[in-house]
This record gives sequence, C-alpha cells and structure tokens, in this order.
Amino acid sequence: MKVSCLVLTMGNRPAELRRAVNSVLEQEGVDVEVVVVSNGADLPPLPEGVVTTKLPENLGIPEGRNHGVKLCSGDIVFFLDDDGWYRSRDLARHVHDAFAADPTLGIVSFRVADPDGGPDQRRHVPRLRASDPQRSSPVTTFLGGACAIRRTAFEQGGGLPGSFFYAHEETDLAWRVLNAGYHIRYDAEAVMYHPALPPSRHEDFYRLNARNRVWLARRNLPWLLAACYLATWIVLTVLRERSPGRLRCWFAGFCEGWRHDPGPRAPITWSTAWRMTRSGRPPII
Repeated sequence: MKVSCLVLTMGNRPAELRRAVNSVLEQEGVDVEVVVVSNGADLPPLPEGVVTTKLPENLGIPEGRNHGVKLCSGDIVFFLDDDGWYRSRDLARHVHDAFAADPTLGIVSFRVADPDGGPDQRRHVPRLRASDPQRSSPVTTFLGGACAIRRTAFEQGGGLPGSFFYAHEETDLAWRVLNAGYHIRYDAEAVMYHPALPPSRHEDFYRLNARNRVWLARRNLPWLLAACYLATWIVLTVLRERSPGRLRCWFAGFCEGWRHDPGPRAPITWSTAWRMTRSGRPPII
C-alpha cells in the first residue's frame, strides 16, 4: 500500500514546517510521499521531492486538506500539523501494517505526546474516558492533525466538509466513515510530538464550534438523535461556560447553524448509532 503524508500550513512557522517534513522523510520501512499545502501563504524552501501547492487564500482546515488529498497518490494518507512531528522512524511502517492487516480499518488516530516530557493531555484523546491516553481503543472520531486515513474510506465518507472551516470537521467525516462500514481506532503506540499549548479560545472559536455542531447534527443524525445531541451540548455549554460574552458568541453560532445550509444530509443508520454506542460514545454527546 502506498503512503502519503499531507502537511497543511499557514506559512507562519517555517522552522517547524521543515521539522515536520523531515520527520516524515526520515521514516523507515516504507516510502512516504510528502505533500505540503499552503493555505494562502508563500512556502519556504523545502527538501527536493516534496509536492507543494499554494491555495489562493485561506480556505480553512478541512478544505485545505481536501485539496491536499487530491494531490496525494497514497492508499493511506497521514494528516500532520505543521508544528507537530513524528517521534519514531517506525511510525509509518506501524500504521501501514495496521491498515494492511485489517481492510475494515478506516482511520487511525494517534497519541499526541509532549516533547518536553509533560503528561499527555486528555483533550487529545478522542473518547469520553480519556484518563489513560496510553490505552488504545475503538473510537468514533479522531484528531485531524494526528491521524492516518484509508483513501477509500475518505472518499466513501465524502471527504471533509469544507464549509465548516474549523471545528468538528473530523467528527463529520468520522461518522460517515463509520456509516460506510469501517471502524476507527485510537492507537496509543502511534505517537506524534506536539508542543503543549493551551487551546485557542476566541470569539470565532465559540461561534464556529456551535454552528458546526448544529451542522454536524443536521447533516448526519436521524432527527431524534439530532435533538438529543444538540440539547445535550446546550446543557453542557451553559454549565461549563460562565462568561456571558462567550455564551453570547456560542448561541449566535448555534442560531447561525440553523439559518444556513449545512450541505448534503445523509443520516447514519440506527445500526451505526448502536455501533458507536458500543464503542463508548453514543451520538448524543
């Protein structure tokens, strides 16, 4: 199976981008094609053989990755953030072998480790029971900058929803990949490094987070599950966020999600919802 690695960049971290690319080129046991997509910015010089493209403007994370996947020739496509890098030179071989051994494996989500030796962060573990990041398990979503996807699963899932721009695009694709009959695994042995940075929390974060939750439900859930899912997140958001300003941004985005077209609707089946529940995360949270 051919392997590609797609690195998406805004062009503002040239040293980190070169580190990320070099960590891919240093992989052993399997050849990896490297594709770098610049989301509206000029690229720094990169090693010979790296495939590059510059988009005319910042199209957002999901659409930028969609453009990159079109340039990839691999049967397996890794997604890597430009400020991350691979710790082990055996990672690509390890992941390649996992896909080769299981044709129903659609996506592998990696463990994100702190290069300075700090504890793994719970928010990087794509499941509800995230207290032990070193435990592998089936999951129902994945980390967009720390994963590998089977090309056929990506295509059958319809790719990432470009209109989302940022937030929940991975879950949208994950649910569609699950509905196509594949499964998703969090693999604690597949490790990438990423600096331990606090998550960004700004007005657009709250607005897009809420808008895209509505779009996610409208696009992918039977209406009964969609109502439960959105009601759950309204309650959780009100309990978690004490700032009136943040809540205003969130509810503005929630309303925006109902006013605008989320794209094609393709509800998951009830059997897929049951599989997700058995994997530890029913599609109501």
